Amino acid sequence: MSSTLKARIKHFLKLLTVAVLASGLGITIVVYAVDYALFRYRVATNREPFGQMMVSSYDAVKQKNGKTEFIFNPPEQQTCVHALFPHSGFVPCWYLRRHTEPRTDI
Repeated sequence: MSSTLKARIKHFLKLLTVAVLASGLGITIVVYAVDYALFRYRVATNREPFGQMMVSSYDAVKQKNGKTEFIFNPPEQQTCVHALFPHSGFVPCWYLRRHTEPRTDI
């Protein structure tokens, strides 16, 4: 291969990489904006924007001898939001449904 062909291929790959990254970022921004607009619409029309999930959290305390002591907290209701992304300081319900036992390392 000649050096000009290598330079053209390298330039094309750089442009392709930039285009793919810019497209991904643009799609993410559009999806977040639509998700936020739908969330605000649900809040304004009172169409159940929030949900409640039962969560049983526990603490993992690392001891000096290398062992870990687990302290289980009583189950409690946690508020979540019916959306793809977190809004108003609440995690999405789809995420909370899959993580009902959060661990806190101490």
